[in-house]
Amino acid sequence: MSITHLGSDPESVSFTDLSRNPKAVAARAAAVGCLRVTHRDAPDMVLTTAVHAERTEENLTTASRLFLALMKRNDGAASLLLALPDVFPWVRHLNDDEVRAFTVELLEALSDAAELGAREAVHRAIVSWRATARINADPEQLSDALRPLDGDALGPVEVHAASSR
Repeated sequence: MSITHLGSDPESVSFTDLSRNPKAVAARAAAVGCLRVTHRDAPDMVLTTAVHAERTEENLTTASRLFLALMKRNDGAASLLLALPDVFPWVRHLNDDEVRAFTVELLEALSDAAELGAREAVHRAIVSWRATARINADPEQLSDALRPLDGDALGPVEVHAASSR
């Protein structure tokens, strides 16, 4: 079994190592808190202890609540808006209203991830706003995106009444 350390990433073992020596891999995961299990034909997995996972969830919940509380204060909201370009440099391509909308959506997504377990919400918010920034950064794409559609490009829409059973 070869365990490699990936800097700030979790140490890793192969899926083969896990299947051949599960006790040693489980012991290592318990010792380090979090262990990446690489798999050649499938997505990597993470083996962790329940305590480690609970602390991670607790940290996310605390950070989410703190940021939401800051947004309710004028000086806190201003600080978050000023800090956003340090975390997401591409926000420079968003106008002021878009930056505020992104901030609110991001904080709501963090809250949903922390409170509801909606783990994809944060990723979706970042990816969608980064795409908006990418379009804004390219004058040709922006011009195309802002151009009114001519006619009915998609054709008629058929609406079918829902059948009752």
